[in-house]
This record gives sequence, C-alpha cells and structure tokens, in this order.
Amino acid sequence: MRPIVVTAFMSLDGVMEAPGGEPGHRSSGWTFKDIAFDPAAYEIKGREQEEAGALLVGRRSYEAFAPVWPSMTEEFPGYNAMPRYVVSTTLAEADPRWPASILRSLDEVAALRDSDGDPIIVHGSATLGHGLADAGLVDRYHLLVFPVLLGAGKRLFSDTDKDKQRLEVRESETYGNGITKLVADVLR
Repeated sequence: MRPIVVTAFMSLDGVMEAPGGEPGHRSSGWTFKDIAFDPAAYEIKGREQEEAGALLVGRRSYEAFAPVWPSMTEEFPGYNAMPRYVVSTTLAEADPRWPASILRSLDEVAALRDSDGDPIIVHGSATLGHGLADAGLVDRYHLLVFPVLLGAGKRLFSDTDKDKQRLEVRESETYGNGITKLVADVLR
C-alpha cells in the first residue's frame, strides 16, 4: 500500500485557502505576510519531495499549478519529475505543460493507493482532501500551522458528520516565527 499524505499550510482556525498569494481571498498570501521567514520551518517541504513517489491534486489545484510549477525547477524538482495524478470528473484532458493522469473517482484513488510504491502526496486541493478524509483514504497529515486567524476560507477538514478519528503525532515542533509543524498518522 502507498500511504496518502495530505500536506498543507493552515491557519490556526483551519483555513488553507490562498496561502501563497492566489487571487480572490481577502487574506491572500497570508503565509508570508507579517510572518518572518524561518527556513527550518520549511524543511518538511523538501523532505516531502524526496519521500513521495507521486503527486495527487484536485482539478482546481492542478489548473493553478500546471502553468507555474513546471518552470519552478529549483523549488519543485521532485514534483516535476514524478508521476502526477489529478482527480476530476470534468477535466477533459491533462495540461501538456505539466502532464498528469486523470482519475475519475475516489475508487480509482483507492486503487492507486493499494498499488506498490512510495507515498502519494496531496498538495492544496481542499475539496479532494475532504473527499479523501471522508472516504478513509488519508494516512498521514503534514501540517504547517501558522499563528494567524483568518476567519473565512476553505478549511482543511470537512464538516461532514462522522465518528471521531484518532491521530498519532509523529513529529511536532514550533519555530521562532510561531509556525508549528505537525506530522500525524491517521489511526485505524
């Protein structure tokens, strides 16, 4: 089995929308505004690229990443080289600038997870993350929790009424700029 790892920048109140400056959110770019840069807090991002065997994203994230990530050869060399999958029922074809295999359902994601290989990492993709978690397909979370409250925006966790889900914290660290790293396995 290939574990599915959801990675996200998240505000303390659970918002994951527009961390890097994406248009349309009133606090767009909140990960870098008013928070001092500490390279130690981002060590996990490099480790994710080294450990992952595939990248999984939802359609909206794919459409945002495809025009940009291929040119980010220093920041994302691992993601640009590994197999990519986009989960979508509406995407007609993959973007030729950043080819990906299209999965049409969570059943197809489950089949990919059940195959052999290194972990599958999920970036961005709030709607996909909700669906994966609700279907019991998330195995681990890699979170950088920022010391801000955003109040509104897409949240990392869905509000689906479901039973309690326990997590086992594997790593945690708070950095000088207030960012807290939390790596937690989903217990079953």
